[in-house]
Amino acid sequence: MDVVVIETPQLGDRSYLVHDGNVALVIDPQRDIDRVEAAAREAGVRITHVAETHLHNDYVTGGLVLAEKHGAAYLVNAEDHLAFTRVPVTDGQVIRVGQLVVRVVATPGHTHTHLSYVVRDDTHDDGAEAVFSGGSLLYGSVGRTDLVSSDDTATLAHDQYSSVRRLVDSADPDAALYPTHGFGSFCSIGPASHQESSTIGEQAKSNHALTDPDEDHFVSELLANITAYPAYYAHMSPLNAAGVGPAALAVPDSVNTEELTRRLDAGEWVVDLRHRVAFADGHLKGSVSFEYGKGDNFTSYLGWVIPWNQPLTLLGPRGEVEKAIRDLARIGIDSPDAAVGHQPGEWSPESTPASYPYGEWTALLKGRAPGDVVLDVRRPEEFGASHIKGALNIPVYELPGKITELPETKIWVHCATGYRASVAASLLDRAGRDVVLINARFKDAAGAGIETVP
Repeated sequence: MDVVVIETPQLGDRSYLVHDGNVALVIDPQRDIDRVEAAAREAGVRITHVAETHLHNDYVTGGLVLAEKHGAAYLVNAEDHLAFTRVPVTDGQVIRVGQLVVRVVATPGHTHTHLSYVVRDDTHDDGAEAVFSGGSLLYGSVGRTDLVSSDDTATLAHDQYSSVRRLVDSADPDAALYPTHGFGSFCSIGPASHQESSTIGEQAKSNHALTDPDEDHFVSELLANITAYPAYYAHMSPLNAAGVGPAALAVPDSVNTEELTRRLDAGEWVVDLRHRVAFADGHLKGSVSFEYGKGDNFTSYLGWVIPWNQPLTLLGPRGEVEKAIRDLARIGIDSPDAAVGHQPGEWSPESTPASYPYGEWTALLKGRAPGDVVLDVRRPEEFGASHIKGALNIPVYELPGKITELPETKIWVHCATGYRASVAASLLDRAGRDVVLINARFKDAAGAGIETVP
C-alpha cells in the first residue's frame, strides 16, 4: 500500500491517493481534481474508487466530478441525503480496491454521518494498515462539532469522544493516521499539534480526546474552545449535497477600464491581490486588499469577509490571479472576473490612485493623537489573551457591518501580523475613513513601548 498526500495548505486540509500499484482509492479530494489526477499518473495507477469521510463544511469536494470522469465508484454515507447517485456505504462494510481492503467505520462527531476508513494491505497476513479519519481523530485533537447546528453541538461533542475511541479500537496501534483536517483548517478544535505524521498508537497516548478519562470534562473543554469560523462554511455542505460541476480555472480576459470603473463606482467587490504595502502606496479607489499567498490566509478570509454570491473582480499579476481563481473555486466562488497587471496604471490608466499611510509600532507611538482609535481586528480570543490598552476589538470578518459604529476620527488598525489589518484598512479606506495601517506583529508591540494588557 502506498499513500500519496495531496496538501491544500490554503485551507489547512489534506486529500489522499491510496493505491496498490495498480488501482487507487481517493479520499476527500478537493475540487481542483487535476492535482489528484497528476498524482495518479505519476504513480501509474487507475482511480477506481473515490470516498468521502463527510459532506465537507470548509470546501467544495471534487469527489463527484472525479468519480464520474474516471468511472469510479463514489462512496458516500448511505444516510446522507444527496441530489445525485452514489455508492452508499454503511458502518462495518468492507470494500476491496485491488489488493487493498477498505473497512468503513462510523465516527459521528464532526458531523452526524461522518465516516472513517481503515485500509489494509491484503497481500499478506501482517500487511500495513492506515486510518483515514477525516474530521474525526486529528493530530492532537478532533474536528469541531459546532458546524451542523448549535442545538447539536454538545451532542456531537459527546459523539466525538466515543467515536475516536471506537476508531482506535478498530485499527492496529502502528497503523498510520491520515486526517483530512488539522493542518490549519478552521474545522479543527482544541490543542491540535503541528506534527506532520502520526499513528493510532501515538495518538492513543497523547491526544486529549483519548487520554481524558472524563467524558463530561472533555466535552466542556471542547465547547469552551469553540471559536468563530468562516461565513462561507454555511454554503459548503449544501453545495456538496447538491453536487457541483467541474472547476473553471482559466484566467478570463481582462475587464476594460470603463467596466472596471463602473464596478468600482457601483460598490462592487474589486480585490487587489498585491502586497499590502504596494496597495497602501497606491490602489484603485474602492478596491480592497487581500494580499495573495501571505501565510495562506487569502481563501479563508476573503470567503469570510466578502458577502456570499456577490460579483467579484480580481486585480493582480497573471500568476497570482490564476492561483487565486483556483483557491476560490475550492470554496465555491466560481469564475471571478479579472484585470491582469502589476499596478493600478495597467488596470485603469486614467485613474488617480488612492493611498493611505502605514507604519510599524513606532509610528503609533509617535503619531497617535488624543481621540484616535486603535482598532484590533483579531479574533476575540486573541484580543482576550492580550491587547493594546484602550484598543477597540472588531474582528475583521465583522468589520463591514460595523464601520458606521466607529467614531469619525483617525483609526490605527492592527492584527497579529499585518495581514488582517491590511484587509481592514482597505475596507475602512473604501468607506472613506481616515485610516493608518500598522504593518507589524502584535508580539513586538510591547517591546516597541506600546502598553498592552493583561
